Amino acid sequence: MNYSDNELKQIEKFASIYLKISDIAVILDIPADVLREDIADRTSEVSKAYRRGKAGSKVKLHSQEMMLAQVGSPLAIENAHRNLLDMEDDE
Repeated sequence: MNYSDNELKQIEKFASIYLKISDIAVILDIPADVLREDIADRTSEVSKAYRRGKAGSKVKLHSQEMMLAQVGSPLAIENAHRNLLDMEDDE
């Protein structure tokens, strides 16, 4: 399916707040299975927009987690350590 620039921006925005694909589809009046299939194709523009939205929020969360870890939050330290292990596993 072809997506307009506005739809791609909306999909990126909705993904950045971790809205489910089925909910995004309802808002944009797109069949959920079509949107899900298009997002699964990592070469498509809609997939890139969706993943960019998710990744942008992940950056913010990881940054906040690191700030909390640096001031001694035990849970933040644990989460930051897990993030580091995930990062190393992905290398």
